[in-house]
Amino acid sequence: MYLGVDEAGKGPALGPMVAAAVAADPADLPAGVDDSKRVAPARREEIAAALRGDPAVAVGVARVDPDEIDRPDTDMNTLTVRGQALAVRDTLADLPAGVAEPVRVVADAGDTSEERFARRLGEFVEGDGADGARGDDGTHPAVDVTAAHGADEDDPVVGAASVVAKVVRDAAMADLDATYPDYDIGSGYPSDPATRAFLAAYVGDHRALPDCARESWATCEDALAAAEQSALDEF
Repeated sequence: MYLGVDEAGKGPALGPMVAAAVAADPADLPAGVDDSKRVAPARREEIAAALRGDPAVAVGVARVDPDEIDRPDTDMNTLTVRGQALAVRDTLADLPAGVAEPVRVVADAGDTSEERFARRLGEFVEGDGADGARGDDGTHPAVDVTAAHGADEDDPVVGAASVVAKVVRDAAMADLDATYPDYDIGSGYPSDPATRAFLAAYVGDHRALPDCARESWATCEDALAAAEQSALDEF
């Protein structure tokens, strides 16, 4: 058994980023586990449910919401490390007693430097992260962290984590969509015409961004600027 960790929703202009960690023996994983982008939505749901229902598998999840993403004293690399670290801790808490230490952790690297990402993730899991990420009592097992670009494609346990993260992120977006019944928020990604249309319409109606928006994202700033210009043009 070892632990894989990944995140979903790093780049959208709307909604949370979600990190997930899965501890499992690869032989115990459901059939078809892969990078979530290469798994059909219905199958992702099935895989996530099977993982959560398997007593031989431990699953942990952490959300990073827009208000935290918009903080001026942080950056997405740090938030990715922090989210993954919290998901790893959540998973470590569910491991059986007496598990061999250190626990091997394989992460999908969220930094241009795989080595730096692995080092920082290990520090945050152990509670030495720069932003005081430690939030537990320090009793989790020690970890040995490695990180690689494309680990969600190459490592089945990391792929399982990517599936869980994507399913939780999609559920969060469905919940958000339901809170704006007069609009279609789309996927939340800047490249999605539905998301851009939602931001333009919402800001046009309310002269403010919706609570689900990452206000520091250029897409959101552009929507505000366009509405302000439109208001000026009306005079």
